[in-house]
Amino acid sequence: MTAGQGQPAFGLSFDPRALTDLLQAPSDVRDLTLAYLQEVVNGQRSGLRLDGDLEGFRKLFVDSRRDWRVVYGVRPAPAESAHRKEIHVVAIRPRAGNDVYDEVGRRLGMTRRPLSARTHAARSRSPQLTTRAPVPLPGPPFTATPGLPRPAPSPAHHPTR
Repeated sequence: MTAGQGQPAFGLSFDPRALTDLLQAPSDVRDLTLAYLQEVVNGQRSGLRLDGDLEGFRKLFVDSRRDWRVVYGVRPAPAESAHRKEIHVVAIRPRAGNDVYDEVGRRLGMTRRPLSARTHAARSRSPQLTTRAPVPLPGPPFTATPGLPRPAPSPAHHPTR
């Protein structure tokens, strides 16, 4: 993934709303974000993969407290680009309350809140619950079958004289 002769490995593009996010972020977060994105573009850093509805996107932890996230995707670059692929930044926002992931979902046109693979698994029904064969009805008790011995009556049921 590293580029030769000091050339970036990827192009870089921003969702216009991500640029607004960047401008509204605290100055230290803004500086770290730009430094990390430069490393991503140069192929020296890669964010963690997201799963579930946001599969195919990656996240970067920006600050040391991990309060801010950058969510980006790798996609084919436009034909006029010098690169075959580009890093497309979708959002730069705080993680608190999953705000960044909700905003990414809105920016990607999702009509519901994006869910992780773990959430999908937790909410799904077990296949064993939906594919069970019907349970057979119980037959008559074994004592009602002719020819089989019957249990001895309990001593409390003996007739008294």
